Amino acid sequence: MTDIITTAASYYLKCYLSPYTSKYEDLTICIRNLSERKHGALIVVERKDPLELLIRSNIPIGGTLSHSLIESIFFPGNPLHDGAVLIRSETVVSAANVLPLSDINVSDRKLGTRHRAAIGLTEQCDALVLVVSEETGQASFAISGALHPINVVAP
Repeated sequence: MTDIITTAASYYLKCYLSPYTSKYEDLTICIRNLSERKHGALIVVERKDPLELLIRSNIPIGGTLSHSLIESIFFPGNPLHDGAVLIRSETVVSAANVLPLSDINVSDRKLGTRHRAAIGLTEQCDALVLVVSEETGQASFAISGALHPINVVAP
């Protein structure tokens, strides 16, 4: 049953992303590579709602979205790897961003700061946030205040 849920979530992820970036494949490759290496990541994809008032911006990037760029930002030890990356269309706008944390009750399962930040931002806007767990390598996405595991295995 879990495989069906993660496969369905992977399908919906593509549906949620494709209207907002043509670089969906780069994001998929990036998430798969980060997951395999257990490099934690937090990637915000802006959709219709502007995010300037919700995200505390840090380091401007302004580069074209590619899996290599995102993977290098989240390489352990990189000064930018602890915050979130903001993507608008095909551009990596900024890195090391701070997101609002969710106040959800986490007593039933342990959620790290990245996951709480992903949920927290999506409780307040329509952004989609991709998360890779540093401990397990599990990839997920948050939308509308809910977290969904995704299958990132190569086809």
